[in-house]
Amino acid sequence: MAGFYVYLISSLPMLHFGAKPPFSFERFLEICQDKISVEDIHLIELAQEALAYTGGQPALKQWRAFDTALRNELVKIRAGSKHLDPLKYIRGQDYIEPYIARAAMNARRSPSILEAERLLDQERWHRLDELATGHYFDLDFLICYALKLLILARWERVDTADKFKLLNEVLN
Repeated sequence: MAGFYVYLISSLPMLHFGAKPPFSFERFLEICQDKISVEDIHLIELAQEALAYTGGQPALKQWRAFDTALRNELVKIRAGSKHLDPLKYIRGQDYIEPYIARAAMNARRSPSILEAERLLDQERWHRLDELATGHYFDLDFLICYALKLLILARWERVDTADKFKLLNEVLN
């Protein structure tokens, strides 16, 4: 059946927030390469630039709307603390959920910048879980998986960074 990738998806390892990614995004694309259509591979590749996506693929479209709304809430909070007009920095307003404002405010209240980013990514992860619900073996699931893999890869870079080297570069 076209568009359903039962074998591929059932062979993928589970992803857990905060865990080490099982493989890179590039390796994920290689795994998918001979198992799904070229069009679907292209849509999965677009996950890397999901905020710029303007097409009609449901998972990418909903992800862009959610992440844009989350970023807009952060803009409103930061602009308010600096007494700036947030409308100058807002990007599109097609998705508004009350919990997004709460998530942004919780991240802003965090005393640690790193912990604030972790809170925001946990909200993103939760939203991806919601987007994947009911999509067990289709393209939407693979896109959500790819986006989660990108989140894990980001935290892997943060966790493995040489913090003393970075601090010295900033101080010098």
